Amino acid sequence: MTRFFIVISAFFALISPAQAGTEIKEVTSPGGIKAWLVEEPSIPFTALELRFQGGGSLDRPGKRGAINLMTATIEEGAGDLDAQGFAVARDELAASFGFDVNRDALSVSARFLSENRDEAIALLRTALVSPRFEQDAIDRVREQILSGLRSDANDPNTAAIIALNTLSYGSHPYATRLDGTIESVSALVRDDVVNAFRDVVVKDRVFIGAAGDISAEELGQLLDDLLGDLPKGGAPLPSAVDLQLTGGVTVEDFPVPQAVTLFAHDGIPRDDPDFFPAFLANEIFGGSGLQSRLSQEVREERGLTYGIGSFLVNSDHSSMVMGQFATANSRVSEAIDVIRDEWQQIASEGVTPEELEDAKTYLTGAYPLRFDSNASIARILVGMQLDGLPIDYIDTRNDKVNAVTLDDVKRVAERLYRADDLRFVVVGQPEGVENVN
Repeated sequence: MTRFFIVISAFFALISPAQAGTEIKEVTSPGGIKAWLVEEPSIPFTALELRFQGGGSLDRPGKRGAINLMTATIEEGAGDLDAQGFAVARDELAASFGFDVNRDALSVSARFLSENRDEAIALLRTALVSPRFEQDAIDRVREQILSGLRSDANDPNTAAIIALNTLSYGSHPYATRLDGTIESVSALVRDDVVNAFRDVVVKDRVFIGAAGDISAEELGQLLDDLLGDLPKGGAPLPSAVDLQLTGGVTVEDFPVPQAVTLFAHDGIPRDDPDFFPAFLANEIFGGSGLQSRLSQEVREERGLTYGIGSFLVNSDHSSMVMGQFATANSRVSEAIDVIRDEWQQIASEGVTPEELEDAKTYLTGAYPLRFDSNASIARILVGMQLDGLPIDYIDTRNDKVNAVTLDDVKRVAERLYRADDLRFVVVGQPEGVENVN
């Protein structure tokens, strides 16, 4: 076991959920870069999370998948180091770097020991300022992506997501996969990767969370060293999109014994005053565990599926309430009928006092468990900023949950759950289920 992972293991053993209430400091570097910090000096280790807003949605026209390819290639050599040299230098410092992208943000995660902080940040800086993007690295990573795309062509879950997004978002970037298609990725050249980097990795759209053995003053200097030389402006962010879903059923023929079904209509924005009542309503209706209404009615009572759930999906430019399940082709029609009935029932009747109390107990009790490491805390801090939440949100979140009343949930359920607007996307060969527009 490396020293890095020994230290991480020790950290996990020492941190407790009670630390979720630790003070969050707002830090501004001498160069004007802002971040949120939770200091935890008991272990000589720091977690740093960067989010560059825009993510895969900033792909240029005709270049779908370029930002995903670029993100996967950042660490394949930087500055004077080729891919192997960069990996060796990182490992010698007992540091860990991670690069990922979703449709709204490019993420950079860094973990490093206090004694190696300066060297680790200097190495990460080369990846963010001087990535090499050598052709052989691009070709190698591209082939990995293409292999995944070929495999996904046989995956009904992927087919369902593609179909739902296509129906939902029209010409918006959300309508297409951020990892592109076999055709679009195959056509990308090095200049596309370089342009993707310039479009996304910019200083004026970065959000930062840090937790661990670092002071506000030290973090400020670190941020200037790491990000001070980045350009300020990138590609323009996409605009908001109105969901184009209408009620009905879409069937995608797919030769599988179990059909995969997604169901959705427009949801409620994260900054809506009614978000917390909607959050609790969804937890009761289709949230975690077997106690949800959907799980009870579709899984437990009728045995139609091994698992079913619903979610509030909040992206930067749209909001959706959706759910998913898989079942035998012969039972899809029955499952759809049950879901529609349950959708209508919660809209017309709301929830019971017992359901609301149980949901509050679960959600308030589970929340502190999310703060189980410096890495988790740093991720939460940066996520709060991206969502536009106040710096005291961690301390007030459970109060907001507990303040929700039965009348609040009933009012919002009536607004949120509209059975006639549900679009079901079925990927399989369902019996007795046809396309309905």
